[in-house]
Amino acid sequence: MKNLERVYKMSFAGVYPLYIQKAEKKGRTKEEVDQIIFWLTGYDEKSLKEQLDNKTNFEDFFGQAPEINPNANKITGVICGYRVEEIEDKLMQQVRYLDKLIDELAKGKAMEKILRT
Repeated sequence: MKNLERVYKMSFAGVYPLYIQKAEKKGRTKEEVDQIIFWLTGYDEKSLKEQLDNKTNFEDFFGQAPEINPNANKITGVICGYRVEEIEDKLMQQVRYLDKLIDELAKGKAMEKILRT
């Protein structure tokens, strides 16, 4: 439980550049990372920027998200040793959904597949 608490209190703004870095290292773009975040959370460019400027933690970032995409439950597979579809803690599952999508982007998956369309 302590690990969960640590993740929840991490600044989303602190991790966001790492997502971009991971994507760019594999020839993908910040715009694609943003597109994934918009798709998953319902944030748009302006509201995402506000979250980053406010150094919002993960708990509040997902808690204040306009809408978690109803297709998020189609995200399956293993990330950090856990099957995302089996994670019981809702917030941790949302964090891992985002990790998984960024991972798929970095592995060269097509955006249509990443966004489960």
